[in-house]
Order: sequence, then C-alpha cells, then structure tokens
Amino acid sequence: MSGKPVTAVVFDLDGVLIDSIELMRAAFQSAYAEVVGDGPAPFEEYLKQLGRHMPDILAIMALPARMYPAFVRHSNALVHLTPAAPGAHRLLDELADAGLALAVATGKSRERAEQVLAVVGLRDRLDAVCGSDEVPAGKPAPDIVELALHRLGAAPAEAIMVGDSPLDLRSGRAAGTRTAAALWGQGSAEELLACEPDLAAASCDDLLARLSALIGVRR
Repeated sequence: MSGKPVTAVVFDLDGVLIDSIELMRAAFQSAYAEVVGDGPAPFEEYLKQLGRHMPDILAIMALPARMYPAFVRHSNALVHLTPAAPGAHRLLDELADAGLALAVATGKSRERAEQVLAVVGLRDRLDAVCGSDEVPAGKPAPDIVELALHRLGAAPAEAIMVGDSPLDLRSGRAAGTRTAAALWGQGSAEELLACEPDLAAASCDDLLARLSALIGVRR
C-alpha cells in the first residue's frame, strides 16, 4: 500500500470476522425447503452474491422474496452457534488500541449484524455497524462503505476495506479506499487476487501483521 497512513478499517462480516458460512448454508436450505420445496438449495450460487442485501440476491437468482423472512427466522434460531473467525478478537483489539477507527459494512441488515456481533463478543470493539438495509444500493456499489466512512468520520484515502468477496473489494475501491483481500473467508483466492487488492492476508493474525508493519500496531 502507498499514500496516506491508514486511520480506519472497514470490515465485511460473514467469512471475515465471523465464521458463519455453514450456519448460513443450513438456514438457506431450510428457507428454500419451506418456501420453494424439496431438493438442494442453490447455496453455492448464493455465495457468489454474498455481500449484497439478501432481497437483492433473491431477485437476481429469481427466487421468491418470501425466502427472506424465512431465512432470517432460521438464521436467528442458529445465531447462538456462530463462532468468531480465529483471531478476530485480537485483530480488533490491537487495531483499536493503535487508535484506528473500526466499522463493519455488511450485506446483512443492521439489526441482524448487531445481533450476531453481540453474540460473538465483537460489537463493543467496533465504532460503527452498517447494514445493507440502510443504503440505496448494496455492494458492489460504494454506498455502504461510504456510510461506514461517514459514521467513522474517516476520509477514503485513509481507510482500507477488508473483504472476502470481489463485491467487497469493488465496493471499497468504488468508495475510494484501499482494499485488503481476506483469503481466510469463503471467496476464491484467485478471484480476490484478480481484483488487485492493496494487500492480501491468509488469516486475521496475518492481516494484523501486515497492517502492523504499516501503521505501527503494538504486537
């Protein structure tokens, strides 16, 4: 990375700070069975759109809008099982200790994001949480990253967007931030690296080390 020092970090949520993909798969399958019927749900196709607000994903996939409330209900029943990504607590703690402003910008609604962050013990470590229900257009549009930067009082040139999907990286780039590929998430490393992120990390600990060299995080 080059340019101004990083003073703010905006994170995607699912696959980056929380290890939620398998619980998401179970909720998606249950919602599909309830609304559409028997058979395997097209979850892998859903993952390709992860980062967008779910009603938008359902429209893109030509699935019934009624799947959204069903998915939320099934997800809420499983939320207590959600684990944080390995190293996520330390990552946020050390970045906050270094004086960085921290936010989440997620395809989830803000209410659902707040709920799961509280469950995994990460909410108090964040300065802002932004959901896709709060912006006109979801990722890859810049809206949600811009909202996060506004709430943090951070300039795009001093921020970095961390995500595990090309949609996350494209959203950050469109908002004028630098970008970091979270290779520990659900996204394809090949697709993430093809987006030419400013840095790529294999884990939360690896991301902390790479940022530490640039911003002086205490180790």
